[in-house]
Amino acid sequence: MAYDFDLYVIGAGSGGVRAARFAAGFGAKVAVAESRYLGGTCVNVGCVPKKLLVYGAHFAEDFEQSAGFGWTPGEAKFDWATLIANKDREINRLNGIYRNLLVNSGVTLHEGHAQIVDPNTVEINGERYTAKNILIATGGWPQIPEIPGHEHAISSNQAFFLKELPKRVVVVGGGYIAVEFAGIFHGLGAETTLLYRGELFLRGFDGAVRKHLQEELTKRGMNLQFNSDIERIDKQSDGSLKVTLKDGRELEADCVFYATGRRPMLDNLGLENTGVKLDKKGFIEVDEQYQTAEPSILALGDVIGRVQLTPVALAEGMAVARRLFKPEQYRPVDYKMIPTAVFSLPNIGTVGLSEEEAREAGHEVQIFESRFRPMKLTLTDCQERTLMKLVVDAKTDKVLGCHMVGPDAGEIVQGLAIALKAGATKRHFDETIGVHPTAAEEFVTMRTPVMA
Repeated sequence: MAYDFDLYVIGAGSGGVRAARFAAGFGAKVAVAESRYLGGTCVNVGCVPKKLLVYGAHFAEDFEQSAGFGWTPGEAKFDWATLIANKDREINRLNGIYRNLLVNSGVTLHEGHAQIVDPNTVEINGERYTAKNILIATGGWPQIPEIPGHEHAISSNQAFFLKELPKRVVVVGGGYIAVEFAGIFHGLGAETTLLYRGELFLRGFDGAVRKHLQEELTKRGMNLQFNSDIERIDKQSDGSLKVTLKDGRELEADCVFYATGRRPMLDNLGLENTGVKLDKKGFIEVDEQYQTAEPSILALGDVIGRVQLTPVALAEGMAVARRLFKPEQYRPVDYKMIPTAVFSLPNIGTVGLSEEEAREAGHEVQIFESRFRPMKLTLTDCQERTLMKLVVDAKTDKVLGCHMVGPDAGEIVQGLAIALKAGATKRHFDETIGVHPTAAEEFVTMRTPVMA
């Protein structure tokens, strides 16, 4: 049978665009459908605008610390509207780049909501197209629990478009999005409370990292409320919000921001017209080659619920394109040693196993750890400390994990991720000459284990 397209991609986020571009480059006839914005969550309401806001939030510290280096800064004033307008301009520029990347690659772009009619047919804007393969890359969507008054809360989607900076913010959640936005609001001058129902935020990260960040955020004056959850939200006559907790306490806020999870975006997609199956969490079930239970339909990225990171979706998109149209270049995505960063203030960078994961996996471990005040702060009153930690297999000397909390942690750990991916040992670290004076050199000068 002759099809209109070899590959029809639903969703022009990072993974979908990467798959489409590479497939077209391999000679396939490709179309992409997008109903919202080119670039997906990351470019529009995720990593990119979030990091721009993180940069903005960091300047308050820079102004304060400059006095120790002889500067006498004038009175600093922050304007939220300017930051958001400049952010919007940059995102619009990136949207245009994504459009050009697709069109210049020979990909047909369909703008509208695509629905799967049958395993080889997609309908969009009243038109139907057939495809040998359909790739679902529709990503995720934030969800707010349906407690009384949930309509008064916002998610990350709305946070990027607030008309003004709230004076009092309650951030709900214990994952990286909650921690990052709490840092943004706090750094920009809002009175910020971070509320989490668990014992300590960032579950799954190394215990030392979690505790160290807790200490640093507390030093900065952020109100951390653990073992706490919201019962209801009531809007007051003056427009403020009364937040009632399950233990009976009440908080006053101008904004309640929920970052308590994301769901796969499958609304009105037409999966009921196919044999595609979902797992118990509602994500699309796929095999190791991103194949669904329907042979002609594949899925990748956040919608399959594996590792929900933009670079992972990019790698998955490339793998799908190669397997379908350039099999001699195909290689599976390796989900081990994926580095990641949390752009909290201070930043977290991590790659490999946490101490807890290493012990649980049966490794006999040595722990190397260093906490120090960065050189930049020695001429200031700031008492922030950096944490660096290595988890090492005591029998093989292999470095199993590398963790950091401090300035530019993500930038530093990216380089170390290559070393860990290549199988570096602690001896390799010890024999590497450091770049002096830098914080990064501490990773190659830790000689004595703090725990074995």
